[in-house]
Amino acid sequence: MASPIGKFFRTYSLEIEALSLPFDIMLIWLNLEFMYWLFGVTPDTDYGLVSILATTSFFLIGMGQSIYTSWRLVSFKRMSLRVLLVWFAIVILLVNIAFLTKTSSDFSRRVMLAWFLFTPALLVFQRFCIQSLIRYFRSHGRNTQTVAIAGAGETTLKIMKGISESDWMGLNLLGVYDDRRKLRSPLQVDGKPLEIIGNLAELVQEAKSGRVEYVYIALPMKAESRIIELINELSDTTASFYVVPDIFVFNLMHARWLNVGGIPMVSIFESPFYDVDGWFKRVEDVVLGVLILMLIAIPMLFIAIGVKLTSPGPVLFKQRRYGLNGKIVEIWKFRSMKVCEDGQNVPQAQKNDPRVTRFGAFLRRTSLDELPQFVNVLQGHMSIVGPRPHAISHNEQYRKLIRGYMQRHKVKPGITGWAQVNGWRGETDTVDKMKSRIECDIYYIQNWSLWMDIKIIFMTLFKGFVGKQAY
Repeated sequence: MASPIGKFFRTYSLEIEALSLPFDIMLIWLNLEFMYWLFGVTPDTDYGLVSILATTSFFLIGMGQSIYTSWRLVSFKRMSLRVLLVWFAIVILLVNIAFLTKTSSDFSRRVMLAWFLFTPALLVFQRFCIQSLIRYFRSHGRNTQTVAIAGAGETTLKIMKGISESDWMGLNLLGVYDDRRKLRSPLQVDGKPLEIIGNLAELVQEAKSGRVEYVYIALPMKAESRIIELINELSDTTASFYVVPDIFVFNLMHARWLNVGGIPMVSIFESPFYDVDGWFKRVEDVVLGVLILMLIAIPMLFIAIGVKLTSPGPVLFKQRRYGLNGKIVEIWKFRSMKVCEDGQNVPQAQKNDPRVTRFGAFLRRTSLDELPQFVNVLQGHMSIVGPRPHAISHNEQYRKLIRGYMQRHKVKPGITGWAQVNGWRGETDTVDKMKSRIECDIYYIQNWSLWMDIKIIFMTLFKGFVGKQAY
């Protein structure tokens, strides 16, 4: 017999998840009060205004980032990242307001710094506690949803894999239903043939009986008449049903739904840096770019002197390359060759390349020739982390040989990237090597997060500067 608390939790699960909103407001306010007490500061009206501004802004920006949506569809990791990004935006907002109003001296720096640092940890911990409670009940059969899949194709296998890898969603797969099981090639699941437990008519009956709460329609798009017929029959049930187009068998990149004149559309290839994420990425580039330039200003001066003394020609080498959305930008480097090539045919640097100067060879091996690109970052032409820019002639060559090559230009080119920290830097003398580099670039775009950028930067510091293939 189901326990009363289990029934309560199942019925009011969305309300329980929504409690994170008042909890957030309480945590932000109480943590600031605690910091007053901890550092022996007497609260005044200004601190109260900060609390009101912070909680209101957190709610509004948080709603925009969907941190108060149902957690059934969002993992704890992704939800935590959203919370941290929202709080980071609040900190930037408050600091700028204090600067513009010239009131920063009215606040205790120790109190504000401690509040800025500890509040996000409490916000994430609060969500961890709530989601742990949800996981507990789901592991005991509470707060779960029964799903069935209509259709037995490649899309079905992807759905099944997604359900099995996302146990936090609380979805129990009843089975796969299809009318044409004998006509389909046998699909394998964990080394065994995919089991089809019934036809579509039986699926409809299961939905009418209440045994199925969610139906994923994974029939091929060419089976339009069968999809429409199934939808009409399922509309006579209380089950929620979703059409999963087989376009999703493609390697989608940040696909998102759009609505144009009431007509829903889905993007196939999309940049991850739209809306707030694009703003965060730019803030990351500007803040880190300024800090790094302050640290490398003197070394760059000595490198410039070294370039000038060791070979005739300009200190900087400027080359046109493809930037965001394929627009041509000018990328700066310390000159490492005796020539400055930027034409229709630019040969890649090879081992013992006679064009490379002795000092330039050192700069290229250690990536020191790329330090001026931090100026390109502040100009907005590049990011600190992103796909490395290639010469225009190389882009035109490889876009014809590698499918999806130009999708790497959906984001700004970077000084370092996922390909570089995984060993794909320097000469790419074969198409297969270039394919491996592009695969890394696309993986970065598909899986971007602020933490991934930080990870790549740290990996670059320890192993990304020097490479055997950098000539």
